[in-house]
Amino acid sequence: MKPDTLNLYGALTFPRTKRVALIGALLGCAALIPARADTPAAAAEFGGQCVEGLSQGRHIITKCAVTWADKDGKTYCFSSEDARKSFLENPGANLQKARDFIAASSADSTEKAMQNFDSGDAETLVKGLIEERAKANGGLFPLGDPADGTQLKLAFDGIDFTRTIDGYGFFPDVKFHDPQDAQKRYLIDFWVAPSDGQLKVQEIRIYKEPIKAEGSWTLTARSPVPWWWIPASEHPGHMATKRGWEVMSAVEQGALAEATKNHGVFKLKDDKTGKVLDLEFVDTHLPVRQLDDNGHYFACTDFRAVGTKDQIYDIDFWITDKDGQMTIEQTRVHKVPELKSGQWVQVPRYEWKDLGPSHVVP
Repeated sequence: MKPDTLNLYGALTFPRTKRVALIGALLGCAALIPARADTPAAAAEFGGQCVEGLSQGRHIITKCAVTWADKDGKTYCFSSEDARKSFLENPGANLQKARDFIAASSADSTEKAMQNFDSGDAETLVKGLIEERAKANGGLFPLGDPADGTQLKLAFDGIDFTRTIDGYGFFPDVKFHDPQDAQKRYLIDFWVAPSDGQLKVQEIRIYKEPIKAEGSWTLTARSPVPWWWIPASEHPGHMATKRGWEVMSAVEQGALAEATKNHGVFKLKDDKTGKVLDLEFVDTHLPVRQLDDNGHYFACTDFRAVGTKDQIYDIDFWITDKDGQMTIEQTRVHKVPELKSGQWVQVPRYEWKDLGPSHVVP
């Protein structure tokens, strides 16, 4: 059976080729260390563009005279020392915003570039990367777990299948296990996308992890799950590829502004229970949805209950473009965390088909 695919509108199809990727996922940027000045732009991330500018939705070409590098040796350029200082105030969040902007603004070119590759190419690349890193680590694949900082070393079992989202990418789903206990299995998603005419691994994220219940290990999806696993049919409208980054920025900046007023906590009144929820922002799901041609958009987000690791709320935002300014019109709790069989799972409050027209366009 050929790998399954999702087109730009979330329809499930089974084409033979065309796979490209873009993720708006949440990346934890590790502590940055100085990089040598005057780094060639070709060797830097984002082609030498100012990463702080990208985080603000602007393309700024630099000479890479001001740079920083992460622990993996990836170099980022800045237009000035002030830009670098601003970026380093919150490197993880700013890098995410930069990648979100790049992702949204390059969707069209990515889809064209993907025509030169297929899922087999992506799988070959991933297998080669796993083999290379395992060879340097005693035959095991090293992977940092961003959830708790654990440094995993896993045994490779094979590629389960590759999911393709046209215009957004290849996502090989790879099977691993703990070498000390073969029953402790993992499913790791690799994001593969073309860049400069070649396929490259852009991100690696844990999709399913082993959870011990009643004396045995169970493979369980992690919350929040990678965005490409969220069914597009769950939400109304069609993809807003052109202005999606602006919608995401409006939501995230709105959450940040609210949190700033409350010592870093985003407070939201639950429209059903009346309880005020103390939350911290996790991620915005992609794709962002465009509800109509009159400037109405929709974004689904994940927020974590403050003080917890896995109590995740799904919060929906309705946004309107008013004279070029994105404004949040409505916020609603879509899914709430409930404890079931020892695990926190998201339980939906409502389905889109059950909402009236007033909730399609606020």
